[in-house]
Amino acid sequence: MTLAFLIFLSLQRLSELVIAKRNTQQLLLAGAYEVGADHYPVMVALHASWLASLWWFGHDRALSIPFVVAFVALQLGRVWVIATLGRRWTTRIIIVPGERPVTRGPFRFVRHPNYLIVAFELPCVSLALGLVWHALLFGVLNLAMLALRIRSEDRAFAVVTNAA
Repeated sequence: MTLAFLIFLSLQRLSELVIAKRNTQQLLLAGAYEVGADHYPVMVALHASWLASLWWFGHDRALSIPFVVAFVALQLGRVWVIATLGRRWTTRIIIVPGERPVTRGPFRFVRHPNYLIVAFELPCVSLALGLVWHALLFGVLNLAMLALRIRSEDRAFAVVTNAA
């Protein structure tokens, strides 16, 4: 069951990268621009090392069903975010001139719902595999990355919002 869980997680992440790349390319072709590109490779490295280390340290561990259930609940939130953003969902910070930040769906309740989901998801998956140290390490590293990313995104959207 653990291997199926890790395979699902890996395929999910790869499919999200494909969707995000397609959306990013379409947005850029339509006149959008990226901000925060300097920290993007660090974020990719963080997430790639999180996933690779899950395979390395967790492939032979039993799953904790309560944390798997929590993971599934978080995935429902992820689907809601992706569906709400539609063509604007990417893994990068892409600003579409003339378009304001999305305020419907989960964005009515939380300014950065995807980041909130990821902040819970990374440690949740680690804990599903019984890797407490892993949950703490990547949870803290991810929070530091999110602080940088949210600051960059908020600055970019403030410029767009003030210009509109």
